[in-house]
Amino acid sequence: MSVSEPTLEQRLTELEVKLTFLDDSVHGLLAADVDQSQRIAALERIVNDLRSELAGLRASQGHDPHSEPPPPHY
Repeated sequence: MSVSEPTLEQRLTELEVKLTFLDDSVHGLLAADVDQSQRIAALERIVNDLRSELAGLRASQGHDPHSEPPPPHY
């Protein structure tokens, strides 16, 4: 075995370091995914609330988009 060839212990240590880095990366990605999912859910709730509010405003003003005639290009 030549001097430049890594020993089994060195190779295992290198693999452990890489595994630790990958594990940290996966945990970071999972945390980012959870954060993104929570933000998307919050945005969906806001959009639904805004839709309800807009429908209420339209109803209170007597505005029904279905009763309007189609635009001239139809």
